[in-house]
Amino acid sequence: MKTIEAKKRVLQSVKPFQLVKYLALSSLMVILVCTILLSGFISQRAKAILLQKSEKYTLLLAENLNHQVFFQFTVPTLISEGEIRLSRESQYERLDKVVRNTIHGLPVERVNIFGPDQVLTYSTDKELIGKKFEDIGEPFQKALREESISLLSADEKEFFGFEWKGGARTLITYLPMYEEKPLSWRRGKVLGVFEITQDVSSDYKTIHRFQWIVASSFLLFVGIIFVTILLIGRRADKIIGARATERYKLEEQLHEAERLAALGEMIAGVSHEIRNPLGIIRSTAELLDSRMQDERHKRFSSIIVEESTRLNDILTEFLDFARPKDLRPSKCRIEDILEKNLHVLEAECQRLGIRVERHYFPGDFRIEADHDLLYRAFVNLFANAIQAMPQGGTLQLETAVMNGRQGDSQLELRIRDTGHGIPDEVRKKVFNPFFTTREKGTGLGLAIVQAIIDNHNGEIEILSQEGQGTTIVIRLPMVQPAMDIEELAV
Repeated sequence: MKTIEAKKRVLQSVKPFQLVKYLALSSLMVILVCTILLSGFISQRAKAILLQKSEKYTLLLAENLNHQVFFQFTVPTLISEGEIRLSRESQYERLDKVVRNTIHGLPVERVNIFGPDQVLTYSTDKELIGKKFEDIGEPFQKALREESISLLSADEKEFFGFEWKGGARTLITYLPMYEEKPLSWRRGKVLGVFEITQDVSSDYKTIHRFQWIVASSFLLFVGIIFVTILLIGRRADKIIGARATERYKLEEQLHEAERLAALGEMIAGVSHEIRNPLGIIRSTAELLDSRMQDERHKRFSSIIVEESTRLNDILTEFLDFARPKDLRPSKCRIEDILEKNLHVLEAECQRLGIRVERHYFPGDFRIEADHDLLYRAFVNLFANAIQAMPQGGTLQLETAVMNGRQGDSQLELRIRDTGHGIPDEVRKKVFNPFFTTREKGTGLGLAIVQAIIDNHNGEIEILSQEGQGTTIVIRLPMVQPAMDIEELAV
């Protein structure tokens, strides 16, 4: 049930960011679509402007062509020959020369001149001369009514202004051919119709390339932002997930601490109630033991005293766990505390054949710590190490001074034994209160050790493999946080 609730809390922490991410991605997609539509709109406007420009350009070209044809061909031909017959080779060549000189260097593919009866009287394509084009229709009639009209033909297909399958684009313009009056801006009657065909493919290809460049640039830009948001989103999801998991762990630790605090208060109250009558039982047994003369009865009273003492020690452990002592730090050498413990255990080590090896860090380094609490913690650790080597072995002690994670100085202590080691499934539970693998034990020893190290703002770690011994690693700050003490001497 707790796991499900934790997952819900994690999801609730992640959902707000997921919403922001989806909104951002949706906004990017909207921007992309709008960019494509805007690009198509701009392209269409550019094409419309280009068409207007081409029509104006053709109108000027037609006026110039009309002027050149009238004064350089029509008038001289009528004066010299009396009539115009383009079937005559000399007249056609003269008119063709005038037209080609006029359109030379211009993007004009073909020039046709129609008579009022829609018969092609002249064309830069000589094979078409003399044919009647009745399919021109309305554009031809408008030109005869002194209007100009342009028709754009293309081999390309487009969608939302985007084109593909590139092909030729031609602009066909129909304009009236006038009779010009010398020294007058007025025009005479309409003699025929000019059909001017221009190749405007290059201009449209330029617009086409510009359109795709704009669309591709925005697509690349949106793609980069999209990938960046995805990467940031994944990173943020991991961070939020990690924080949610950490918060869940802290909540679990808080609940566990509250549970242990309640359990500790109950144990303290029960232990206190038991200790008083237990003290009376022990003192009475000691009094009976001192007055009894019968060895058999004396042995029974000794058992009562012995078991009362053992039960009192158990109650002491319960009380130490339930009501840990306040930290009273002072400058001390960790090696002195270790030697004091080893002096007490020297006889036991000799009896079991345990060799003690010391590798202390050189120098007179002192730490800010509670001498008595560390002594009690080391008593439990040494007792466990000795019990792990019933057939003898080596107990190694090693100290070192190093920099901590936050740049502060730390003292590291390693207590290494050559015992049977700790299985992985057991190693994960050794610091749990009341967890023990021994028949006689409260399971509070390592829990008390951890509490003492935590009170010193330190860390404790167990490194062990089954059959290869165990190493206890303890890291303690040289100076307790928020303690105003003089700099430690070296």
